[in-house]
Amino acid sequence: MELTEAIKTRRSVRSFSNKPVDEDTIKQIIELGNLAPSAGNLQPRDFVVVKNQETKEKLTQAALNQKFIAQAPFVIVICANMKRVTPYGNRGHELYTIQDTAAAIQNMLLAVVDFGLASCWVGAFNESMVVDILELPSYIRPVAILPIGYSDTGSKEPSRIPIEDLIRYEKW
Repeated sequence: MELTEAIKTRRSVRSFSNKPVDEDTIKQIIELGNLAPSAGNLQPRDFVVVKNQETKEKLTQAALNQKFIAQAPFVIVICANMKRVTPYGNRGHELYTIQDTAAAIQNMLLAVVDFGLASCWVGAFNESMVVDILELPSYIRPVAILPIGYSDTGSKEPSRIPIEDLIRYEKW
């Protein structure tokens, strides 16, 4: 699939079939995510793969009861690793880790489309609950939850703000 097509056809999908996804595909999605740029190439991101149904249901509760999370065959929780950005101090902890994980997440979402799968970027969740559920160490911060699987429904193209309304030249 061409990159332009993947970008244009990517959708947030909230309904998954129970068809399993092989381990090699999961690893490739994560590897492609980690190829995203990061400040100083420190790669301050870690990935927690969750397949256990009970754990997925707990993540659903932490994510304000978004039930589609537990429906997906697997979930990847993308985490910021604060230890890896120590050279950048507070800016690294407060900004670079978020930028770097977001870049990885976007790569992963595009890879998901390329593999014929579907996902939804979930950012609305109780962070402390996710930390407890996944037993994350104190220097790891969960940034996003990606439920991934085969879509069992079609999805329509979302409305977009016209590009002309978003671009400014030289100054605001």
